Amino acid sequence: MAKLRVPSLQHLARNWHDEPVRIRKVLVRLAQNPPRFNYNPLFSAARDLLVLQVPYEQIEEGIRRGVKRPTVRENLLQVLPLIRDYFTGVSPDFVQSVERRYYPVARGLMVPFEPPLVYGIGGMLYFPWFSFWRKNPLAVERLSLFVTLVDEVLLQDPDLETARFQILDFSVPEPGAKRVLNVTDASEVPRVDDPRKREMLQIFAEGYFAALTELAAGPATSESEEATEDSHDSRQPDLYD
Repeated sequence: MAKLRVPSLQHLARNWHDEPVRIRKVLVRLAQNPPRFNYNPLFSAARDLLVLQVPYEQIEEGIRRGVKRPTVRENLLQVLPLIRDYFTGVSPDFVQSVERRYYPVARGLMVPFEPPLVYGIGGMLYFPWFSFWRKNPLAVERLSLFVTLVDEVLLQDPDLETARFQILDFSVPEPGAKRVLNVTDASEVPRVDDPRKREMLQIFAEGYFAALTELAAGPATSESEEATEDSHDSRQPDLYD
């Protein structure tokens, strides 16, 4: 039987639709045909650049040698120079991991949130959120929902509530184009008001539990053997956490 994992906050927002039935269909499809690779090497690369000051050429060579599947390797290598350019000249006073937190979406549905890292410079704390999806990144109301939920999580931690929250979007601007980096300061993203937020979360929860019921009742389909762009990682790339 295909297993439906609990989505992360970002995947909740990305897979939100205005009707529970549409959410159910998306979640069932992703559970039955999960992605087959992940972007973990890019999170490691960001840490190596920031913390260990590893030369870029060494990190690039590590991906070329360590990632065997050509399509996956090229996917990672399209993003790597954008990460390098973004962090060029950044000399943080410290870099640290952040413990996983959970957002209570509904009874029986605690959605995890795990920032990859935070770093400090001159008394300012920076929280970059990496979005490695090639297409269909968060936008409009879905982006507002994500930022609104993250706000609530960060406000629970006095060490993080003043952090500068930035979304690093590595998607392509149009079909056939190369990836580019667009940085959005979360302070510029409109928040979802509380009644609308509650409505959106209720709709998602209904779709999620309907997907669980459908998957429990029916046979699993075979998993795709092809790599997809929305790969599995606990912090971001595919549906799951």
